This record gives sequence, C-alpha cells and structure tokens, in this order.
Amino acid sequence: MANIKHTINAAQNFRTKFQIPDKTILHWYPGHMSKGMQKMQNTLKTVDCIIEVHDARIPFSGRNPDFIKKLTGVRPHVLVYNKIDLAGYSYIGKLRSVLKFQGEPNVLFTNSKERNCKGIQQIVPLVSDLVSSVNRFNRNEELEYRIMVIGVPNVGKSSLINAIRNKFLKRANAAAVGAIAGITKSVSTRIKISDDPLIYILDTPGILTPSVPNVEVGMRLALCATIPDGIVGIENIADYLLYWLNKHKNFSYISYLGMKEPSDNIDEVLTVGAVNYNRMVKRKNENGQYMFYPDKMSTAHNFVDAFRRGIFGNFLLDLEKLETHCKY
Repeated sequence: MANIKHTINAAQNFRTKFQIPDKTILHWYPGHMSKGMQKMQNTLKTVDCIIEVHDARIPFSGRNPDFIKKLTGVRPHVLVYNKIDLAGYSYIGKLRSVLKFQGEPNVLFTNSKERNCKGIQQIVPLVSDLVSSVNRFNRNEELEYRIMVIGVPNVGKSSLINAIRNKFLKRANAAAVGAIAGITKSVSTRIKISDDPLIYILDTPGILTPSVPNVEVGMRLALCATIPDGIVGIENIADYLLYWLNKHKNFSYISYLGMKEPSDNIDEVLTVGAVNYNRMVKRKNENGQYMFYPDKMSTAHNFVDAFRRGIFGNFLLDLEKLETHCKY
C-alpha cells in the first residue's frame, strides 16, 4: 500500500495537457486517399449496404464525417467497432446506448482474431435483413447483395473481411492485411463472403478525415497506428502514451521498463528502458570514437507496441468523451 501511495504522490505534478512540437504532422492525407474516396463514390451505384469499421479504442475520435456526407446516403449502414478485445468488453453497453441516441442503431463489436466472435457471426444476418427490407432502386433485380467496407486506416477492415469469409464460407483469406496504415490503397475487386444469401464485399483504402480537430484526437489516432508511426514520430507517440498512462494512473510501464518510479519525462523513460533491456546502438562520439548509447528509438517502438498488444491492459482512449456523452 505504501508503494502505491508513493507512486501516486510522485505523479501528482505530472502534465495535465499534452503538447507536440509540430502539429502539422498530424494532418496526414496522402493523394491515394482523395483518389480512393472518389473511386468509392463512383462505385456506390453497385452497392447495397455500407459497413463502416472503426477502432473500438477510439469510438468517437477520428471517424471520418465525409463517410456520412458522401457515401452512406440512403443505403443501410452498419457501424462495426473492431478490436473490442483491446478496448474492453465492459464498455459495450454504454457505447451502444450513446451511439443509438446519436442515430446509430446498427452497431456491432468485433474481435477479428477470435474464432467464435459473436459480432462477426451477426454481420451477415444483419446485413441480409437490412438490405432485404429497403428499396434497392437500380439493383432490385440483382440476386446478389454487394457490401462496401469503409473506415479510417488500420482499423482492421481487411482482417474483418477475412474473418467473415472464414466464418461463413470456410475459405482462406482473400484480403491483404498488415499492422501498418495504408495496406489497402484502392477499391478491391469483389470478395465473396456468403453463399446464402449470396453476398460480395468490396474492401477499400482507409480514408482519414482531412482535418484533425485537435492534438488529443491526432495523437490517439497515431497511438492506434491509424497514422503511420514515421509521420508522427515514434518518440512523440511514446511520449503521448506515457502522458496518457500517467494521467489515468496506470503505472504498469514502471515494471515493464524496469523503472523504480513513475516519470513524466519520455527521454528519461526511454533511456532507462533501453539500458535495462540492453538495447544499445553503436555511434561515433565527438572525438570520432565508437561508443554504445541507449537505443531510445527501438525502446519507443517496443513501448508503443506493448500498448497496441494490450500488455498494459485494455483501454478506451475516448473514456472522457464517453462519460461526457453519458451525462446527456
């Protein structure tokens, strides 16, 4: 108990607001995203339903408003929060209530890595019910249903498609996946996910909102790998993670990095972590001699990756936003 009190007391004067040296690095919108959005709009006439996939750890941060304005329209729209295992299942009830109040009645929560995920099992029946209950306009005579999967980068769209395909067709993966933003760069050819009813799905490139409203939202997107690490800088992302953990009194990083007490200084944290785990890099010093120095960049990658794998626990990064919504 004394150690816990000491740790909490040591963190009392830590930062209450996060700042980043260059805010422009959060505004990442490469050309393929603009082209991808245009291609998606051009494909809409052959689409019966939209599935929007988002990271469950950031249920409110970073959802692209252009999806609603330019893509969903009168078509049925299903909102899927993937990676719920990393956010925590205990938040599902509150999230579902808030989202329903905001006009999102068709919400599912998934973990595409879980073989018997209930949310994945519900996708095909839900889509089938929604499409069969509305006017399909120019597609009324078509026997197949065609679904477009949209979302910001690296929320697991392709992994979700493969999980659905494996569940309902018992087939191998058909969509390329990766743990970095931007694996899918164009609208894919159609992928079959169900025989009865006959459903095909279109994978699409991740499209970020062109305007990130503030630093907090941008850093949450970066922490969840929605913006590439190389754009924001891995040490900046590690610094935000440190800030967030300290703010929420999660000091599990102390033992993970072999530290004695919490710190609000990312340079100190990465240096200590590098030394304790013998992550060293050989460089020339000012005298031209080779010396070993703590590899802070490698340690930053390891620190951030530990968060992304759930080593420090399950986190809803938008917890304050959820609590605010629940008050109204």
